[in-house]
Order: sequence, then structure tokens, then C-alpha cells
Amino acid sequence: MSRNTVQKPSSYDDIVRRTVVEPDSSVRPTRDQERLAYEGYRALDPDEQVLQEQVQHALASLGGDAAGVTVEVSRELITLRGKVPHLAMLRRLEDTVAHVAGVETIHNQVVVAAP
Repeated sequence: MSRNTVQKPSSYDDIVRRTVVEPDSSVRPTRDQERLAYEGYRALDPDEQVLQEQVQHALASLGGDAAGVTVEVSRELITLRGKVPHLAMLRRLEDTVAHVAGVETIHNQVVVAAP
């Protein structure tokens, strides 16, 4: 391997072998914890948690067409991701979230599914 090549560790065990002098094999993250770490999980503060719950509740009121939409919260910024079956639902999503108290900015990354 050349000096400038960076090899991405393939698993938690590889990372431990390369970075920990004496790894303690009795403590190991769950698969879900590994997945969240890989995805860049960020814990929400209490205000963000409340806002996320309010937005999710508002989206649930739209019915099953919004079931594939996920919500991410960063302060007053809401990011929506997923798919909806038609353009009208895409517009309803953003309108519904905009009316939730505390939401200042919406990044709507939801797409309309192909027919």
C-alpha cells in the first residue's frame, strides 16, 4: 500500500485493532450503535427532541402517504427526507411542518415517487 493511500476500516474490530493498545473485548457497541456512529448520529437536546416530536405528530396527521418521510432537527432547522406518492402531498408536507411552533427553516429533500 502506498504511503498516500488511506484504507477505510471495514468494521468496528478493525478500528479497535488499529487504535486501542489493549482492547477490552467485554465492551462492544451494538449493531445499532455501530450503524448510528457510521451515519453520524447526533443526540438531540431537550428542545430539539420536543420539536422533533411535534413535527412527527403533525406529519402523522397527514396519514399513510407521509409514512416514508423522516425528520431531522438541528435547532430550528427541520430537514425532511423520503418519498411521497404525489406532488400534492409534497406541498402538504411543507405547509404542515411550517405551521409547527418553533420551526424557522425547512430543508425539504422529499421526492415524489415514480408512478
